[in-house]
Amino acid sequence: MKITRHVGVQPRFQVIKDFIAQAIKDRTYLPDAQIPTEHELAKQFSVSRMTANRAVKELVSEGKLVRYQGLGTFVATVQAESPLLEIRSIAAEIRGRNNVYSNDRYRLKAIKATQDLAGQLGINTGDKVYHSLIVHKENGQPLQFAERYVNAAIVPDYIHQDFSVTTPSQYLSELFPLSEIEHIVEAVLPTSLEQDALKITAATPCLLVKRRTWSGNNLISYARLVHPGNLYRLSSRSEV
Repeated sequence: MKITRHVGVQPRFQVIKDFIAQAIKDRTYLPDAQIPTEHELAKQFSVSRMTANRAVKELVSEGKLVRYQGLGTFVATVQAESPLLEIRSIAAEIRGRNNVYSNDRYRLKAIKATQDLAGQLGINTGDKVYHSLIVHKENGQPLQFAERYVNAAIVPDYIHQDFSVTTPSQYLSELFPLSEIEHIVEAVLPTSLEQDALKITAATPCLLVKRRTWSGNNLISYARLVHPGNLYRLSSRSEV
């Protein structure tokens, strides 16, 4: 397509750079998509190839584009990142990256705790537990398969929440100030249910985070959070 734009005093390489950056933000250029060649950009914007090269080179250095020798230049795949030592609402994280949050709600029901689940929640086998299953999406792409078990005796209204409006993490943290978090991180392959929900294959490496949260002396919830490994990473930072 031919772009006509009033340049004014703005450097011409910056016009090209802004155009590509905006196309990435608007998802006109999706992650891993190939962008036009420098020759095509030069022709499109009526500039020299050197000017187009500078725009592309700066976007590569900023991590928005990646070059592969002999193949071309592609939109970088940016991994979503969450802090390991704290809990944030995944909806807030996604919106904080200026992306669109949505979810699919698969399950919200009461169940009886199995022996294993009772051990995770510090309750008795057969006690009532609320089980939710939600797939969180970023720009329409499944990012997290969130399976959560909540002690019904402590959080009786969990079953009545509309998690299209708020996330379980946000709801629980507003009710119960967190005093302790336990994270166990594993590399896994997805189950058939997770494959369908995340739209991935059985061979896709995934990151599994097992999380337990406490408020005071109360163990509030146990969650299994599964993420496609190429889309998600965890970070940790502490003072020494």
